[in-house]
Amino acid sequence: MKASKCRWGILSSAHIARKNYQAIYHSNNGCIAAVASRDIQKAQAFIDECQLQSPFSPAPVAVEGYESLIENPNIDAVYIPLPTGLRKEWVIRAARAGKHVMCEKPCGINASELEEMISVCRENNVQFMDGVMFMHSQRLDAIRSVLEDQESVGDIKRITAMFSFCAPEDFLKNNIRMHSGLEPAGCIGDLGWYTIRFSLWAMKYAMPTHVSGRLLNGTGRSDSPDRVPTEFSGELFFENGVSASFYNSFLTENQQFISVSGNKGHLTMEDFVLPYYDSELSFETNKAHFDVNGSQFNMERHIKRHDVKEYSNNHPSAQETQLFRTFADCVINGKIDPHWPDIALQTQVVMDACLESARNGGAEVTLG
Repeated sequence: MKASKCRWGILSSAHIARKNYQAIYHSNNGCIAAVASRDIQKAQAFIDECQLQSPFSPAPVAVEGYESLIENPNIDAVYIPLPTGLRKEWVIRAARAGKHVMCEKPCGINASELEEMISVCRENNVQFMDGVMFMHSQRLDAIRSVLEDQESVGDIKRITAMFSFCAPEDFLKNNIRMHSGLEPAGCIGDLGWYTIRFSLWAMKYAMPTHVSGRLLNGTGRSDSPDRVPTEFSGELFFENGVSASFYNSFLTENQQFISVSGNKGHLTMEDFVLPYYDSELSFETNKAHFDVNGSQFNMERHIKRHDVKEYSNNHPSAQETQLFRTFADCVINGKIDPHWPDIALQTQVVMDACLESARNGGAEVTLG
């Protein structure tokens, strides 16, 4: 008989896992069976705190060590928010144990590493998916409809994406994202994964023919073997003449802006990763008109707001809930969807190429 719920295990008590604990709670087709940490007391404290807002019954069990959780026969899928430098080992171990894998981003140190991870998942018939929440929002479907109506934007010419936050001093000195052995891609891995992904999505996953990248700033913790990117910009160039730019930073205050410009108008959204707190999500299109009447030169705005009835977070309709609901459907129905590992690998390939360009002074890198 087909299972009614996907039984989750969480590897580590990382901060982002708190939000996703609640997402699984709201999904209605998943439950958390166990949480693992190297320190069982930390795992139990994590469970106790999360249960206050998202009370599973029975409560998940605390497990000491990741291997013990992976070997648990009562686990169907694992969510892995471990540092990027540690992910390959545990993704592969989980897949070989028959566990489906939800992996935080960036998925691997490089594309070669991610290809191996995906290959093992494929060999063991388990689902692989990265944890990009905005991909599962209903707003993305609404944006696609507008981009394809041939009037609001027309033919796409340029895509711009920015995602940044101004990190406090403690983050820059102590956070794992400031250690090149744990998170070598720094801000482009943590934030650029989203900006690159949006451009690929807007282009229906056509790959750029060549890219360039610029390391604008870099530093690291005192114990980091090398510096990591803390401010980065990149350019993607596509075969049909479309270009895309992105900017990511740990040094610039909160922004998560996208713009898609065409020959008939443009589309903008100011909260494409983490929606502003509300009961609906929105974006705008503008078909600005330049009017000349004798000596009067007037630029007219013609803005249309598009709304989607979806809560921004912590709700059964929110994008993080849809992420885990979609994944669990694949597990429960036994239908592995190759789209998700495919686009994760595309994102990694583009990110790697931008980093390669930056290491060579911004020289363009051609993608095969």
